[in-house]
Amino acid sequence: MRKNIKKATSLALVMVMAASLAACGKSSGTGDAGGSGDSKTSEGGSGDSAGGDVTLRFSWWGGDSRHEATEKAIAAFEAKNPNIHVEPEYGAWSGWEEKQSMNIIGGNAADVMQINWNWIDSYSQGGTTFADLHQYEDTLDLSQFPAESLAQCEVDGKLMAVPVAITGRVFYWNKTTFDEIGVDLPTDEASLRAAGQAFAAYDADYYPLALGEYDRMIFLVYYLESKYGKAWVEGGQIQYSEAEIQEGLDFITSLEQDHVIPTLSVIAGDMADSLDKNAKWIDGKYAGILEWDSSASKFRQAIVESTNKPNQEFVIGEFLKFGDHDGGFTKISMGLAVAANSQHPKEAAMLIEFLLNDAEGVEICGTERGIPCSQAALKVMDEKSLGDALVKEANAKVVSFSKFPLDPKFEHNDLKANPDGVYYKVFGKLSAGEIDSATAASDLVKGINECMGN
Repeated sequence: MRKNIKKATSLALVMVMAASLAACGKSSGTGDAGGSGDSKTSEGGSGDSAGGDVTLRFSWWGGDSRHEATEKAIAAFEAKNPNIHVEPEYGAWSGWEEKQSMNIIGGNAADVMQINWNWIDSYSQGGTTFADLHQYEDTLDLSQFPAESLAQCEVDGKLMAVPVAITGRVFYWNKTTFDEIGVDLPTDEASLRAAGQAFAAYDADYYPLALGEYDRMIFLVYYLESKYGKAWVEGGQIQYSEAEIQEGLDFITSLEQDHVIPTLSVIAGDMADSLDKNAKWIDGKYAGILEWDSSASKFRQAIVESTNKPNQEFVIGEFLKFGDHDGGFTKISMGLAVAANSQHPKEAAMLIEFLLNDAEGVEICGTERGIPCSQAALKVMDEKSLGDALVKEANAKVVSFSKFPLDPKFEHNDLKANPDGVYYKVFGKLSAGEIDSATAASDLVKGINECMGN
């Protein structure tokens, strides 16, 4: 109840601030949306000049390489469309959503926006905040995108954004360590447990798989979907009983007991901010992870550049079989949307078409926003050998295997925040033996239902 009151209060504050922001006019709003000192905006808002010229505002977040590539793509787009001028507004992720939420709610959003997929759930206001891009299919070739991905961006049949990239989690293994210990890479529960026994016999500090708190939540869903063949959440409702969830939690605990995964206290004792920076991963003592396909490069780089054990072999594994179904989910990493009150929605759709489907735009942007889900973009990348080959292979594997959808609330901050999110609290207490699996299942269901407003 207290959390709901806090959310309502925060929303009211955002709306008040948004109203104030909107009253200041477009020029002020544009400056604010630009964010920190590395942002770039133009004077004069988004009004048109004489002679049919059009000005679009385009907002996105990211790092320097994304900013540079996007500005180059904008320049190429303007060269092809000399009557259209694009004003870029960009910055780092920190604080970005808060700024953009004020602009969106206040009716001062940029014409074209890079958005997180869950922003559709959070800010679309029943399909009224973002333009329905189905209305611009004569300009924007939506046939290049998977139908199921487009459906995930719809509200009441209105397309709120075009999906930029699809991502999911796959198993990666340090083959050098497995070869050193003399055990096969896992493919199912039996081989996973056999690896745990072999690793324990070799050295107590070695584990075939390492999973943090949020990793365990994703692994739990993967395990249950593999066994029962139903999505984790549908229609805002958890599809699993507490008894089924308890079974999955017991399975994870059994992996700790069988030396397949280290306890969370062991991982915490490694004193690393993330697994790719953990010395035990870098030196091959942790030999497996369940990670996003887009994260392959940094994990591979860590073990290849290891000081103590350089040039270890990093490979993509098979999806572990825990049942008769293909478990796991894919998600839209981000989308491009058009503000519903944009004065130039067709030109905004033209910009999105150029960035996501046009060969020149695709080549310039590369994989700065992930492996594209546009078939036209993928063809360009293959023909020109663009992008990291390992990431491309992992992405193709997860997209072809994992078919379950991701609930938009799954990554809500109340659930995945470290250390106060529900996932962190539940798995931390379970691993430490502070609660049993029945209590953990109950706490998990309660926390998720509260987040979803059930």
